[in-house]
Amino acid sequence: MDTKLLPPTDENLAHAAQLLQGGQLVAFPTETVYGLGANALDAQAVLSIFTAKHRPADNPLIVHVDGPNTAQQVCQWSDAAQQMADAFWPGPLTMLLPRKACVPQIVTAGLPTVGVRFPNHPVAIRLIAQTGLPLAAPSANLSGRPSPTLAAHVMEDFCGIIPMIIDGGECAIGIESTVVDMSGEAPTVLRPGAVTPEQIAMVMGACNVAPAVRRALLPGESAPSPGMRHRHYAPRAAMTLVKGDIKKVAEYINDQYDRTPNAAVLAFTPHMSLYGARNVINLGLDATSAAHKLFYVLRQLDAQGVEYIYSETLPETGLGLAVMNRLARAAAFHLVDVDTLPPPDLSN
Repeated sequence: MDTKLLPPTDENLAHAAQLLQGGQLVAFPTETVYGLGANALDAQAVLSIFTAKHRPADNPLIVHVDGPNTAQQVCQWSDAAQQMADAFWPGPLTMLLPRKACVPQIVTAGLPTVGVRFPNHPVAIRLIAQTGLPLAAPSANLSGRPSPTLAAHVMEDFCGIIPMIIDGGECAIGIESTVVDMSGEAPTVLRPGAVTPEQIAMVMGACNVAPAVRRALLPGESAPSPGMRHRHYAPRAAMTLVKGDIKKVAEYINDQYDRTPNAAVLAFTPHMSLYGARNVINLGLDATSAAHKLFYVLRQLDAQGVEYIYSETLPETGLGLAVMNRLARAAAFHLVDVDTLPPPDLSN
């Protein structure tokens, strides 16, 4: 298949809409990451997403809509959902709500809820409106790989596999949407993103965070949201997160780096000088810059053939919770707390 990488002109979006209406796949930009879209009401089209991505069938998809009216076609709407939509849509927020019968079970992995999101990106909104359909759209990467923030990343994974990629430039946020379960008395964050638990609590009065945001799922534990059950966001390199006093963190990382061939370090701007002339990638000043850069950096390190990555950490507050969730899953939850390590043996 010849994969076309095209700008978002009216003509190209019309062609993309025709492809989607015909049951084919189109990758398109959103403010979070690029999505791999299909007609959410066509089970066969949705199956082709799972096939193209090599995505496990028990990993549900998010349905993208162009407003609350379209959302109500695929889910049971509520006053709480309207309150959340008024505050955060269009934007990087996905709500899990009871699905309607028109949504194929393959979209929801057989679960009774469906995730719906109104993206805040002009190209995505135009495409959904022109298609006239809700679009099931996970991130446009091979399953388990870092999510794509550039059209070139999508081309790396899907050249020759899908007919069209719409190039909308770099994604503004850089990590996937916040996923919130709306079934309880208070919203519960299942996957953190740019809409933070603190912001949700300001609107709704309270907001819970699922335990699996900060750890791997336990055997038998359900995964109603994408990004919970399977290894996600992962570079090809082995990755270790290091937390604690920053001077001890740098000492530990430098020691491990010097013992390790073909390694790299992820660090924040104020700490760059602690790593000398080593291969250090700057994640920026804070969680916002880290979110924007993270997946780009992981793909860059893959392209360099790096085999080991050592990364600093962030406090798990605000957007830092989302960045740490992605880092932890990329590292398969391999974390070292230098403040709890025994002191070195200096007797030898």
